[in-house]
Amino acid sequence: MKETSPTTADWQALYQAALEFKEIEAWTWMYDSDVFGVQDPASGEIGYCCIMGNLGEMFALALYLGSEGLESYMRIASEPPLDPSEAFEELMLQKCLMASFANREELSKEDRQVIKRLGLKFRGRNAWPLFRSYRPAYHPWHLTADEARFLTLALQQAREVCLRFREDPALFEPPQDDLWFVRVPEETEEGLSWRDAWLEPDLLEEEDLPDVPLDELRLARLKKAAQFMDAIWEMDFFLSPTAVHEKRGERPYYPYLTMTVDHKSGFIFGTDLASPGTHLEKFPERFLALAEGLKKLPTELWVKREDAYDLLEPLTSRLGIELYLVDELESLEAARTALGQFMGV
Repeated sequence: MKETSPTTADWQALYQAALEFKEIEAWTWMYDSDVFGVQDPASGEIGYCCIMGNLGEMFALALYLGSEGLESYMRIASEPPLDPSEAFEELMLQKCLMASFANREELSKEDRQVIKRLGLKFRGRNAWPLFRSYRPAYHPWHLTADEARFLTLALQQAREVCLRFREDPALFEPPQDDLWFVRVPEETEEGLSWRDAWLEPDLLEEEDLPDVPLDELRLARLKKAAQFMDAIWEMDFFLSPTAVHEKRGERPYYPYLTMTVDHKSGFIFGTDLASPGTHLEKFPERFLALAEGLKKLPTELWVKREDAYDLLEPLTSRLGIELYLVDELESLEAARTALGQFMGV
């Protein structure tokens, strides 16, 4: 289904809702841990609102979409990454809509054109409304019409909820565990009305690993031709720090980069790129192609992701390689950090 851009009426409603929300300065009494939900009347999906700005650095409302979005929020809130490369990846794996208040130079040409068309004027620091859509592994992008409408409702409801929270800090205390305070819409003869509800998030669907067929003949040939090294290889995949923009007007994406590094020396054996959605199925092939090209196999292979372990185990068990799931890949992470610094991340 083709995504449509917001109409002028959609933009007018969104900017008005954003300015009315900014007016109350909810970040002066709320923290980014004071999260509540707003249900989209169109789709039924719950967006989880997070108010940012208490530290005086960034002023925004983030609307985390569904259980996947909530999980991305919880991941960052529970253990904020210290490494810049990992922090960048966590940011790019969010699923949310964001209304922030930025400086003029942070706006794109398209943002300024909308503001001009609406006849709006802003001046000063953190005065310019900025709206972005975050989807996992994609560059922050302009809103679709549906996203603009949902974000408008979320800002309107957030204004009301934040003012209530100021008067009643116990507003979000649940009657039982695993329930979240959510504003739920109802259609009435007079139009849309809203009520409070305590709802449990939908179960997060686990992504099934791709079924990667084993080529037993290929594995036998590799085991026979390759020389075993008395070495440990570290292998992982992560988002590339630079986006790929394939078609004008389409949202750029961050490809996944697979890297293999020698544990002792830190030597990088190889890197490969794969588009989001294909990186898991291509991961075992990257290992096989590398080993075939080098005509060498390590005695041990280290990974730190369970899905990487599950994908490689059928190969390593047949090749006689010891596969370990570890907490850290020191040499690979050092190489990743150096790559991020080189690319300005």
